[in-house]
Amino acid sequence: MTLSWLTLLSKKKKKLNSRIGVAIIDTTDNVTISYRGNERFPLNSTFKALLCGRLLHQVDNGKIVLTESVQFQKEQLVTYSPVTEKFTSPLSMNWQQLCSAAISYSDNTAANLIAEKIGGPASFTRFLRTIGDSITRLDRFEPELNSAIPGDMRDTTTPVAISQTLQKLVLGDVLQPSSRQQLRQWMEDDKVANALLRSVLPTQWKIVDKTGSGDYGSRSIISLVWPENRQPLIIAIYITQTKATLAQSNEAIARIGKVIFSATDKKN
Repeated sequence: MTLSWLTLLSKKKKKLNSRIGVAIIDTTDNVTISYRGNERFPLNSTFKALLCGRLLHQVDNGKIVLTESVQFQKEQLVTYSPVTEKFTSPLSMNWQQLCSAAISYSDNTAANLIAEKIGGPASFTRFLRTIGDSITRLDRFEPELNSAIPGDMRDTTTPVAISQTLQKLVLGDVLQPSSRQQLRQWMEDDKVANALLRSVLPTQWKIVDKTGSGDYGSRSIISLVWPENRQPLIIAIYITQTKATLAQSNEAIARIGKVIFSATDKKN
């Protein structure tokens, strides 16, 4: 995988005039391969999968009930809230529905409500530290966290760090089995990821994912991919500091995914 993958990344980096970071964990042997995998990139909406992982952790500990109803005002809505904008007071949603909105539809108001419920960005970051992620950090709410200013440490991760954290949440023992399955289901139901890795996924393979986008051309995806008859791959791809269009960045991520999938298929 390494030679063809590095060649493609070099070409894509030049074509997009961007900074690209990739990490792949093959859970068959727990080997990690990365390209600029320990450099910081903007989290953008990829944090929403981890955020709901934290909420589920509190569910497991009896601090939150997923079916608890939540009311919120129209004034609390922020940019890009396709689900929550339909349920302002006097209507309501519960935490299960809000996480579905945040992950499956990338609803920003839903993410903010969840972040507030678990104690805010600093509390979320502290949780990540307790499960061994010393890198990923959330500092702000939506939509400010998407500023992606080059060199700004706020609201960033590394491809390797977030891949390892996703592995712990979906495949490890941080969450109870039912909560792991719920997080996986929300990611499986992702409605805004079809143009990325899903567009080149081989038949019979399965994927769960969460995408992100932000300023400075930032585009990203974190995912678990199950090849046929094989243990899953955890794949994180981050692009930033580019003037490429969203469609061009989507195509670049799809091409990177295609190389990864092809190399994995040959290993079977």
